[in-house]
Amino acid sequence: MMLAKINQNKPLVHCITNYVVANFTANGLLAIGASPVMADEVEEVADMVSIAGGLLLNIGTVNSRTHDAMLVAGKKANQCGVPVVLDPVGVGATAYRKNAVAQILEQVKIDVLRCNEGELASIYGVSWASRGVDSGDGEMDTMHVAKEVAKKYQCIVVVTGATDIVTDGQDVIEVHGGNILATRITGAGCLLSAICAAVLACSEQPMQDLAATLKQYKEAGEQSGKVLGAFQVEFINALQKIAEEWR
Repeated sequence: MMLAKINQNKPLVHCITNYVVANFTANGLLAIGASPVMADEVEEVADMVSIAGGLLLNIGTVNSRTHDAMLVAGKKANQCGVPVVLDPVGVGATAYRKNAVAQILEQVKIDVLRCNEGELASIYGVSWASRGVDSGDGEMDTMHVAKEVAKKYQCIVVVTGATDIVTDGQDVIEVHGGNILATRITGAGCLLSAICAAVLACSEQPMQDLAATLKQYKEAGEQSGKVLGAFQVEFINALQKIAEEWR
């Protein structure tokens, strides 16, 4: 399965991510055998991404400096053929976030948009009650909107929730399962976006491999128990176990 393939290939994943989840993201990537680097200095990101297998752009704590770094890194990734994953955390919460994401989508060719329903709605322009960086509430045909966004940006859209959706604008794969506690810790979605970048670094059939990874990610959650305080630790352990099953 895909986590085992990542463990075998050990791709370098360049993460320009938010400081709330940087440690958890790095540890999660290490647990599955990938190599994380969290460089976000605009003077070095082009050099760093040029040796990476995948790039993650996560706007969770975006500011002017990191936004500039994302644009530089994204453009260099496009030049080098390095796949790019965008995680538009809380894009609907403020005008600044909306503009930051709009600029990335205009200037960088992304390969995967990994988001929740609220973030998808904001990017598409659907009215949605945002709650900070949480998904929030609203009504839309999520599958239809995901397909339309995938077509517009010529990328794969991954919408995570109780049922995950993966689409390239034509085909759709649904992934069921998971553990509700994953929604009560910081970083589960952000780590998944980083793992999506690791998938792209060693995949020949991205849509199918992303769906397989989502399934394994949900299985790891299901194996991580029902105690919130211990969930993050057990989740990292479960990811490691699944990734190393090939040995």
